[in-house]
Amino acid sequence: MTGAISWFVRNPVAANLMMTVMVVGGFFTLIQLTQEEFPAIDPEAVQIVVEYRGASPAEVEESICIRVEEAIKGTPDLDRISTMASEGICVVTAEILVGADVTAAATEIENRIDAIDTFPADSERPLVSKVEVRRPVLRVALSGPLTEHELKRLGQRARDEIANLPGVSQVVLQYDRDYEVSIEVSEATLRRHGIDLNHVAEAVRSFSLDLPGGSVKTGGGEILLRAKGQAYQQSDFEDIVVLTRPDGTLLRLSEIAKVIDGFEDTELRGQFNGDPSVVIKVQLIGEEDALEAAAAVKEWVVPFRQSLPKGVSATIFNDDSLELVVRLDVLVRNGRTGLALVFVVLALFLRFRLAMWVAAGVPIAFAGALLFFPVFGLTISTLTVIAFIIVLGILVDDAIVIGESVHSREVEGMPQIEAAIRGTQDVFVPVIFGVLTSVTAFMPIILLPGRMGGFFGTVGKTAIVCLAFSLLEALLILPSHLAHRKLERTTDNPNGLSAKWRRIQGRFANGLDKIAKVNYARALETAIDFRYATVAAAVAVLILTAAMVTTGRIRFQFFPEVAGDIAYATLTMPRGIPLERTEVAVAQIQAAADQLIAALDEEIPGPSIVVHTFSSIGEQLGRPVPEDSGPGAGGAHLAEVGIELISSLERDFQTQDVLDRWRDLTGPVPDAIEVDFTSDAFGAGEAIQIELYGSETIEELAMAANTVKRQLATYAGVRDVADSFRAGKQEVQLSIRENALPLGLTQADLALQVRQAFYGEEVQRMQRGRDDVRVMVRYPEAERRSLGSLEDMRIRTRDGVEVPFSAVAEAKVTRGFANIQRTDRQRIVTVTANVDRVETTPVIILDQFEAWFPELSERFPNLQYRYGGEAREQSSTASGIVTGLGMALLVIYVLLAIPLKSYAQPLIIMSVIPFGMVGALLGHKIMGWDIVFFSVLGIVALTGVVVNGSLVMVHTINARRAGGLSIGDSVRSAAIARFRPIALTTATTFLGLVPLMFEASVPAVPLVPMAIALSYGVLYASVMTLFLVPVGYLIVDDIRAAIAQGSSGSTSNTSISPGV
Repeated sequence: MTGAISWFVRNPVAANLMMTVMVVGGFFTLIQLTQEEFPAIDPEAVQIVVEYRGASPAEVEESICIRVEEAIKGTPDLDRISTMASEGICVVTAEILVGADVTAAATEIENRIDAIDTFPADSERPLVSKVEVRRPVLRVALSGPLTEHELKRLGQRARDEIANLPGVSQVVLQYDRDYEVSIEVSEATLRRHGIDLNHVAEAVRSFSLDLPGGSVKTGGGEILLRAKGQAYQQSDFEDIVVLTRPDGTLLRLSEIAKVIDGFEDTELRGQFNGDPSVVIKVQLIGEEDALEAAAAVKEWVVPFRQSLPKGVSATIFNDDSLELVVRLDVLVRNGRTGLALVFVVLALFLRFRLAMWVAAGVPIAFAGALLFFPVFGLTISTLTVIAFIIVLGILVDDAIVIGESVHSREVEGMPQIEAAIRGTQDVFVPVIFGVLTSVTAFMPIILLPGRMGGFFGTVGKTAIVCLAFSLLEALLILPSHLAHRKLERTTDNPNGLSAKWRRIQGRFANGLDKIAKVNYARALETAIDFRYATVAAAVAVLILTAAMVTTGRIRFQFFPEVAGDIAYATLTMPRGIPLERTEVAVAQIQAAADQLIAALDEEIPGPSIVVHTFSSIGEQLGRPVPEDSGPGAGGAHLAEVGIELISSLERDFQTQDVLDRWRDLTGPVPDAIEVDFTSDAFGAGEAIQIELYGSETIEELAMAANTVKRQLATYAGVRDVADSFRAGKQEVQLSIRENALPLGLTQADLALQVRQAFYGEEVQRMQRGRDDVRVMVRYPEAERRSLGSLEDMRIRTRDGVEVPFSAVAEAKVTRGFANIQRTDRQRIVTVTANVDRVETTPVIILDQFEAWFPELSERFPNLQYRYGGEAREQSSTASGIVTGLGMALLVIYVLLAIPLKSYAQPLIIMSVIPFGMVGALLGHKIMGWDIVFFSVLGIVALTGVVVNGSLVMVHTINARRAGGLSIGDSVRSAAIARFRPIALTTATTFLGLVPLMFEASVPAVPLVPMAIALSYGVLYASVMTLFLVPVGYLIVDDIRAAIAQGSSGSTSNTSISPGV
């Protein structure tokens, strides 16, 4: 390395070319990189979806879910099976072990599912797919006074046009029901003509079809034969012949049935700003650029609006691309501010040109890092920009050490080139190993298990790449620039401004030197004189800080509450409730929203802080819930109302205040099971999520869940307590009477005929354009809305004899389940709750729950529990952090021991690490923040940063001892000599993070604690470095002397007295 340093110093062309390649290459890479709000992290999971239309959750569980679970158990690398059985659908999610091959697991699972041959005949084909993250870009609402048919056609047109735009990978049309042809025949009509629904269904199948008939090979060529009779429109179906009478007359479908070419019999509708609407959701799957996709949609919407009918609007909302632009601008501005602060500090305490070249290392390192972003799969995102800000001050640390060393050699009178070479060679070993320790400290962030590792590993990767290029710049490019820069000579006749600046800079530089040689030297002497008392005081501070944490004076919670720009009111009503009652509940919530918006417009001057309102029935637009995990999982019992606010950067009114006032204005909602007011931008899952299992029946689990809910509601700060158990729709359970058996009727005959009448029989599916349309045969809607129709129904024997339903069947009215949750092949009921994090934390609440659980066990001896949501994520990442931190400390020790050639000196250096943690904890107390997951990441990263100054100091002490100085003189002179670079590196690191510490934008909020931990940790650890390292060095020598004296039995004079 010494040869490379010398060669680059003497060959400035090579150094400049290397810098040019990094800067130009980084620029061209930057303009080609994908821009996104957050990096796309695909969950390591496989999802199996099986539809069994018309079946109850219990039937779905027994007929579908259990068979799927039994088939996939034992799959290699399978970690956990989560199952949801809802009405008409089973969704099984197989979570794969972290780091395993998800594609191979998905293939194995698909093969096992394909081998199942016992699914019900009416169930759909299983869909097996890897779970993928679809990055939302924006939504387009088409709203106005149109019919459902008109809205759907308009939505399909818009969807198709947007899908053809460049950069758009997926477009989904929402709030549109699927087309369906319903052939409705009344029971009275069937009796009058002596037929049944099966006869009608077979007639439709027989006449509505296209069938290839082969070909005829004639002399003139081959002619294809094709029977063509597929019905597509209502009139086509009405012409189908159902019955041919003995007299030759024909009975057509139009004479006995009502053919409705309409929509599926589901409750699904959306409203936007009070008008009926459909929504087009634009999202990305691959590596497309979110800003390019959004720009294409915004360019398309202008001419599209001009083609719309009067009163119909096309409105872009939930525009994540706009948020991305705003947030990146804010973060880049903070980065510029941090860089400016770093440069000001350097310019005040170093010569201007020296400061300029030291500070230039930051953008050069950033450019070099950008050049390698594609290699590491990195993009321009909120997290990468935040990582740039985090390492901003750290990047100049090695450049400051080298710049100071070169400057010292110049002061000694060496020529510039020789000073650059010797000065860099003096410190390149501790600089290299210092950067390696910093890299090591960021490694645990990359290696975190689970979603957190995949998500926030971006920060660690970016930091490490930047540190690598900062080392390259500091060792090879910076010395060359310093060697060939124009010196600032005091004999020149500077202009007035330059002279004034030199006076100011001289005062600061001389002031810092005075502090080092007078104030610090005096304090250091006192610490050396009373070195054991100094160590005892430091340990006392350590113990006191630990006590503040254990007693709750510094609180811990895993994830901070981060409110987004959309406030949601999520409504869950009882299953089977009439649509009209859900509409009344939605109207109540919407009226409260309108009242709130009017009040806010009066209170807040200027433009309204509310952009749009939207509502939905049948699905929950904003926040997917377990019931909404797959197709067909909605219903009239689900609804949501949303209020979209302007960006948090443009308003002072907090989203949480909007939620609180909205909740108060809404009041109790009649019949509602749950009304949840939330606005989480992102999180680690539910704040409180307790999964109860082990009981023999789901009813017992439901009773236990109710008890848990009541207990949680007594804890301060807990709100929106709910559980996953929902009483389902009323069920009429049918069974065949014994007296029906001589007639040849079976339970299967009864079930099939009732299903045909009330749910309907799927006769066929036809492809009409891009739509897959079901053709159903069933009773008319009026007869499907009354239990009296069941009593009036006739059951047909295989001989065609009609028997009254009540004569051959028994009916028992019960109530089933809305859904059934299972985890690892066991039924569970999940209790969830939100927490007011100002008042308490999820950790405190769960501690209280664990203390109370033995009481619950007395009532339910078999009951067990486990945590999900935030607590589960915390558990999985905590072990990873502890393991990663332990490995990082071991590697740091090795990296320190190698250049120092000592076993004890690395321990002296690493003794500042606990005090860095103390500084991080006290920094949170000062800034008013709780300790969170990101704080821990900052503390982990801190372990490698805080040792750098100590390493250089111990290296300098060793060099001076090797030069012939006594140990006391070496310690004192080295500590005073290193005071200036330690002070400067501490100031640049702290000030570089100041803008991020005070950043209020939503994506930056979670990483503010990381910035606090790093900045205050470095600040306090640097103070301890200046005193604890010199004192520790002498204490180790005292111990060695005592050991030597004890072993020799004579007095040794190798150690100095405390006053020396």
